[in-house]
Order: sequence, then structure tokens, then C-alpha cells
Amino acid sequence: MEEIISKEEFEEFIKIKGEVRGLGLQTEAKFISEKKGKEALKKLEDEMARLGHPYSDIKTMEFYPLGLIALALLTIKRLFDFTDKDFQELGAFEAKASLIVRLFMKYFISLDGMVKEVPKMWRKYYSVGDFKVMDLKKEEKEVVLRIENFKVHPILCQVFIGYFSSLMRMITKSDHITCQETKCVHKGDEYHEFFMKW
Repeated sequence: MEEIISKEEFEEFIKIKGEVRGLGLQTEAKFISEKKGKEALKKLEDEMARLGHPYSDIKTMEFYPLGLIALALLTIKRLFDFTDKDFQELGAFEAKASLIVRLFMKYFISLDGMVKEVPKMWRKYYSVGDFKVMDLKKEEKEVVLRIENFKVHPILCQVFIGYFSSLMRMITKSDHITCQETKCVHKGDEYHEFFMKW
């Protein structure tokens, strides 16, 4: 079988500080199954098993090394030639399918509820990083979201764009959401920042 992820890449990613819930990894697999079919899912599962982390062993609410997200996303990109738009679609799918989002939706009846609860929700997914709502302007219908102390892989930035857009769509009930990453640690900035309008 052709090596999709090299041993060096694996070792680099597995050293990334922090953990992520298994839910995110499971949702990525479900997205591939729905978007690409069962054969594609089998390819992804085979590669993750080769890396020593088969999807069949992943439990929804258990924590796993954060680098597994990078490994899974990079594997998806290389196996299926995913574009930024595909990863944004994956992020939107994750927001809609997320058990954690469903649990928190009772707080998302307003933008004020989002400001208060989304940082808590972040900690339910990730053991590292700080999520902050920096600048909410309801009248102008815009907000700035920031993620500090979090560096995994640039692909994840595209997933976040889709995720945040989907979440904001649920909260505002608007179909016209724009989300742009204006600062990124992978481009030399101190944190990730996302500017959103609806």
C-alpha cells in the first residue's frame, strides 16, 4: 500500500501538545462516507489503522492526541484531493452533526448566549487553546472570533471557517454568512482570528 503519511510526518504531528475528543475524528469519517462513499471510507480507515489509530477504536467522548486531527485531515487531502472549499464543507457538517453543539443549542437562542457559551464549548472539544469572542457588533451584524495558543495544521483553519459559518447560521437564522480568517499562526501571527458577517 502506498504511504500517504510518512513516518516523519506522523512523529511530527503526534508531538503536538493537547488532546481532542474522538467525536471530531468520527465525524470526519462519517463525512467521507456520505460525500465519497464506503470505498473511500475504507481507504481512510486503512490509512488510519496503518498509523496505529483505527477509527474502530475511537470512542466519541474520549480524548486523543491533537495531532490525530492533522493526520486525518492531511490523509483526507491526499487521498481525495480535497480543496479549501471541501474542508469548509466538512467543518459545516461537523457543526450540524456535533453532539456537543446540540447540547449547547439551548444557549444559542441569542448572540449574547453564544458569546457566553462558545468558549466553554471549545473546552469540551479541545484540551488546549483559548476561544474568545473579541468584537460582537449586533447592529453591524459582524463579529470577530479568536483562537489563542492553538497550532495544529493550516487545513484545520478551513474546517473552522465552515464550522463557525454553520454555527452562526444556526444562531442568526441567516443564510448569508461570510467568514474570513484574517490572522493565522501558520502565517506568523500570534493567534487565529476570524471575521464574520451575516
